[in-house]
Amino acid sequence: MKFSSIPTFILSILLFSALPTYAIKFLLQAQRYPPPKCIWNTAHANTLVIVTANVGPGDNQRVDVEIVDSSPNRNVYLSKKGIKSESRLAVTTHNEGEVGVCFKNTIEGDVSYDVAQKLSRVIELDVDIGADAVDYNAIANQESLSGLETEMRKLEGIVKEIVDELEYLKSREARFSSTNLSTNIRVQNFAWFSLLSLAGLGVWQIFHLRAFFKRKYLID
Repeated sequence: MKFSSIPTFILSILLFSALPTYAIKFLLQAQRYPPPKCIWNTAHANTLVIVTANVGPGDNQRVDVEIVDSSPNRNVYLSKKGIKSESRLAVTTHNEGEVGVCFKNTIEGDVSYDVAQKLSRVIELDVDIGADAVDYNAIANQESLSGLETEMRKLEGIVKEIVDELEYLKSREARFSSTNLSTNIRVQNFAWFSLLSLAGLGVWQIFHLRAFFKRKYLID
């Protein structure tokens, strides 16, 4: 079967417009006791995340990386010290939420204060999540796929991610609707309780005042 180049061109446009890009380049200042600098990206549960970090050169500095999530337990998926040049790290998420790639640049050795103030390293970070993290070239070579078939496989992964995202949004909407309904019921119950309490207090005040006036012989 032969395919024209026009559908291939259209599929390529759809593919590259649908794939998210999480690439960033920044300067990481070195300190004796550095706080972590974290880059966060949203990811669903059981999603493949590939982190590619390219660390620039720098003397008397040690760059550590840690991949964590935003759950209350703050799961640590991976921790690596002293990364150099290009490092490729792969993890699979456990929970819905955000995945953070955290860096620390620690000063090592005997360095003066003036020199330490100028120490820093350039970090180039690329985060691939979900379908974008799959090595489709390796799959194409293993399964002998053509270029169009490889593009279709990529689109299949993207469509699956979109369906999973819609299912996640649907479950969130159902949960929010349930919470909203429960809250409305509680508010209504509290309103009825307040109304009945005010009515009961009014009746009690009437009988109390009536008894008081009778004791004072103001009424029969």
